[in-house]
Amino acid sequence: MKAKASDYLIYDESTGTYREDPEQMVRDDVEKHYWLHVGRTIVKDWRLYVMLLPMLLVFLFWRYFPMYELLGCFKVSDEVLPVSQQLFSGFSYFKRLLVGGDSLSAEFWRALRNTFLLSFYGLCFGFPVPIILALFFNEIKSNVARSVYQVLTYLPKFMSTVVMTSLVTMLVKQGAITSNCGVISQLLAKLGFITNEVANSGLLNNPGFFRGIYQLSGIWEEAGYGSIVYFAAIIAISPTSYEAAQIDGAGKMAQMRFVVLPCILSTIVIMLITRIGSLLSIGYEKVLLLYNPNTYVTADVVSTFAQRYGLEGAAKGLATAAEMMNNIIGMLLVIGANTIARKASDVSLY
Repeated sequence: MKAKASDYLIYDESTGTYREDPEQMVRDDVEKHYWLHVGRTIVKDWRLYVMLLPMLLVFLFWRYFPMYELLGCFKVSDEVLPVSQQLFSGFSYFKRLLVGGDSLSAEFWRALRNTFLLSFYGLCFGFPVPIILALFFNEIKSNVARSVYQVLTYLPKFMSTVVMTSLVTMLVKQGAITSNCGVISQLLAKLGFITNEVANSGLLNNPGFFRGIYQLSGIWEEAGYGSIVYFAAIIAISPTSYEAAQIDGAGKMAQMRFVVLPCILSTIVIMLITRIGSLLSIGYEKVLLLYNPNTYVTADVVSTFAQRYGLEGAAKGLATAAEMMNNIIGMLLVIGANTIARKASDVSLY
């Protein structure tokens, strides 16, 4: 379609001429001097951008530069030549992992299943706990008592993974006799939940107990710190909402159900989407420190599988392919969860 002057200009009947729309003149000026405005803003707030620089460097060196090594899952692995000079191998590593039909393929599918199960159990049992903690903190009237309880629940998050796994190992450690076992092992044995033989052999050496120990230690470590977001959303609720519910005869449980939870629903949905996005991103450090060859059947995850074959087995192409598949599945989960949330509740990340 051919453009006309009347599409961009305003006709002045008094003079019989065309003049430019003032609003369009402002928009043109903004577009023309856009980078000048950006430069002035950076100069004005240069201190904030200097504080932002370390984070940008971290993302640059630890997030974007390592992406170059992802080419290794499509190239023939050669320690002598750099990735750019290696021969293209296509999807051979992916085919071997998915449909190889050998022990390596079986180990990968086992690791993928364990990764999903550990993350799914963490989502089912670990995700609601911070919300419940935030609700309990909101009902504590004494500021001193609330502060003490919050600090006690936050502390495990600030301990290193090595310290956390060492404490867990000591609590469930094995012993020559039951009395030398960890406190939790002794308690479970005396209550009759496990036999003395299982306690003496060590719970971490039994594949059936690994997932439970991993989830309980994860809840202990993350629940208190994760409740900060929900507690901040709760204290932002207007007191008039509680007063209106009390006038209608609502008790504490009814206020939680009809006032608090609906008000923090958007926060819950956003946190759920981000949690689903990291469903297959289990930090291998904790698993690596807790598992052993006896518990590979339930403890081996994709990250430890890649670490074992990439560093110990010198099969970097297979390890990179395994991690890439894990990340692709995680990306698809984020997109799917965000789409479902947007259609169901009109709340989404994007």
